[in-house]
Amino acid sequence: MDEILDPAIAARLTRNEAGLVAAVAQERATGDVLMMAWMDDRALARTLATRRATYYSRSRQQYWVKGETSGHTQYVHEVRLDCDGDTVLLIVDQVGAACHTGTHTCFDTDVLQARE
Repeated sequence: MDEILDPAIAARLTRNEAGLVAAVAQERATGDVLMMAWMDDRALARTLATRRATYYSRSRQQYWVKGETSGHTQYVHEVRLDCDGDTVLLIVDQVGAACHTGTHTCFDTDVLQARE
């Protein structure tokens, strides 16, 4: 992976202490929020170049392309940067489950209720 992030995009990013930005994947067809992962400059550059969602695993300290081993791929149609530059939103076509547990989305288990 030797892609270099466009310096104009890199200048707009606000990275955490580990050099990462949060990446949220949203399904294009349904609007469902699918998952959250992390990206560094190379992962973002690779995602933009290939249109295959590429993330950085903090636990394994390596890059991973969504679906490379599971077949549950994300084709990236659009990447948006939030107002603070610390989160990217990937608008994707999801094939198969997005969550590592095998569910469509990582956010379909519990609904937390705020106290009134």
